[in-house]
Amino acid sequence: MATETAPRQAAERVLSTLNPDGSRRWLRPRPSPGRFLRTRRAVAYALILLFVLIPYVKIGGKPVILLDIERRQFTLFGTTFLPTDMLLFMLLFVGAFFFIFFLTALLGRVWCGWGCPQTVYMEFLFRPVERLVEGGWRGSQRLDARGLWASRRMVKHVVYLVLALILAHIFLAYFVPVGELLTWMRRSPVEHPTSFLVMACTTALIFFDFAYFREQTCLVACPYGRLQSVLLDRRSLIVGYDRARGEPRRKGLVGRPAEAGDCVDCKLCVQTCPTGIDIRDGLQMECIHCTQCMDACDTVMARVGKPPGLIRYGSQDGFEGRASRRLRPRVVLYPAALAVSLGLIVWVVGTRGDTDVTLLRGIGAPYTLAPDGRVLNQVRIKVANRAGAEQSYRIELLGAPGATLIAPQNPLPVPAGKSATTSVFVMAPADAFHEGVREVAFRLTGSAGRFAEASPYRLVGPEEEEEGEP
Repeated sequence: MATETAPRQAAERVLSTLNPDGSRRWLRPRPSPGRFLRTRRAVAYALILLFVLIPYVKIGGKPVILLDIERRQFTLFGTTFLPTDMLLFMLLFVGAFFFIFFLTALLGRVWCGWGCPQTVYMEFLFRPVERLVEGGWRGSQRLDARGLWASRRMVKHVVYLVLALILAHIFLAYFVPVGELLTWMRRSPVEHPTSFLVMACTTALIFFDFAYFREQTCLVACPYGRLQSVLLDRRSLIVGYDRARGEPRRKGLVGRPAEAGDCVDCKLCVQTCPTGIDIRDGLQMECIHCTQCMDACDTVMARVGKPPGLIRYGSQDGFEGRASRRLRPRVVLYPAALAVSLGLIVWVVGTRGDTDVTLLRGIGAPYTLAPDGRVLNQVRIKVANRAGAEQSYRIELLGAPGATLIAPQNPLPVPAGKSATTSVFVMAPADAFHEGVREVAFRLTGSAGRFAEASPYRLVGPEEEEEGEP
């Protein structure tokens, strides 16, 4: 006869979003009003407004940010970058990493608590809607006990779906020109099934994130928290609990012994935490520096007649009574590296022209011999037009006396912000080659009169025959 085995339970909680038996622990944080929450709310709504407006703001007729993957054009602050700008992309990524390293070393996870879209939208859009529809944080807890499909919760999910649909269109405006996106919205899905599917998938992902995955994005999916051990040091800014002042904990105010600490063990700091941790257990990967525990604790301290700051901004060394200096090698080296990266970006952007020319060898044999003994080389010329208008480029051959340029398409029209490739042929006498090579140059002159010269190009041909050979 089979016997039922009781489910095994962990000795302690592995994640703040898991119960000891492995089931999902839904977090319904209790909001704690205070000076930090007011400031974070103002910052969050300003960031949301900025996120909505950026696709519509233009600099020099171009969007502030447009990552047009389909056309392979990336516009940042009115400057369009093409796939040929690999050096600039590399410098941008390196600069972004150094900025993150510096910000974290100096201010800890201030980005996570104050500026990350996951935190901003979760804490200041979706969770307020949840509390409004479900009757506050206690109402949400009661609905958890009744089950997932309570009527109020169904209404909340409908509102979430509408918000996800709006955010999906705003998000796509960073990857699709606004005019084209408006055309998508006015047309029937049957007329543009691919773009409609992209929009539907984006909406579904946003809804899944904020309706179900929620804080687990920070705890499980985002790698930033797991990098804190190398990005932070003992002098970085953190949100921490002053154990020397708070311990030993004692509940209530009546009958407290003289040696009792200031912490009254009200657990309000745990109830208000959006990631479900107890800040009194020390620095933890799950802490996103949202300062909700600071507001909650300061309110309690004011009620019991104790000074604020039992939970406060500080550093690990500071909380342990050690001297804490802001200036240290990493906060000097990181901004120095960032300054070098930004300087190189400015230099590259300032010195580049409005045309990029890339020379590629022709497909097939490296060269062919004409009946009259001359050598024919095929050269592919790729032209990237960075100007704001279409240009026609006249192709010229330089430094090759006796050679003839054969260009089927000359001048070559290239639309604004686009690239075009054409094949040309160079016919040169065999005696013009030394040891099988001949160096030439190409010049392309645009409609505006500006010219661009490509790097010297080596034509190939037959090697010279040594004396005495037949």
